[in-house]
Amino acid sequence: MPAVTPIRALQGRTESKADKGFTPGAASQEPPEQTQLRQRQLRALGQGRPAPRSGEPDQLRAADEESEVRALTRGTVQAAMEVLAGIRPVHQLARRLDPRCLAALQHRAALIRREITRTGNPALGRLHRNSIVRSVRICEVAVGTYEASAVVVDDVRARAVAIRLERSKQVWRVTELVIG
Repeated sequence: MPAVTPIRALQGRTESKADKGFTPGAASQEPPEQTQLRQRQLRALGQGRPAPRSGEPDQLRAADEESEVRALTRGTVQAAMEVLAGIRPVHQLARRLDPRCLAALQHRAALIRREITRTGNPALGRLHRNSIVRSVRICEVAVGTYEASAVVVDDVRARAVAIRLERSKQVWRVTELVIG
């Protein structure tokens, strides 16, 4: 027996659903924003998250926030190592680091440059060169506050970097930066 397609089944009818005033989605009689909320709630329940309520803005999921913090940590640590190597100006990190961390990083970079010129040691010249962030670990310590650690390998040695990020006004700011 051949399968009957919906088109063939509708062709045999004399009066269509459109003639009767039926429109798709009208059966639920919900406004579009209510339908969208219901769809978000169903998706959230399917992913094991609490369902959003009406009137509440969609917030970042924990996984999205964690991946954002991990990416910011990786980029910030890489940029800080480039500042110490002398291949990046420190002011490029001014928007991400708080003033105290920025001043400490600038001071450390100046000390490294001064020591290189004072001693002329070729090993110091290779310090912080070709730095690569190997791994990043993050931990949420409070709502909107993360602490992270990174392993950085350069030409001379491997080192650990600790960082603390706090969210203020939807912007992540580094409040602590410790380079080992």
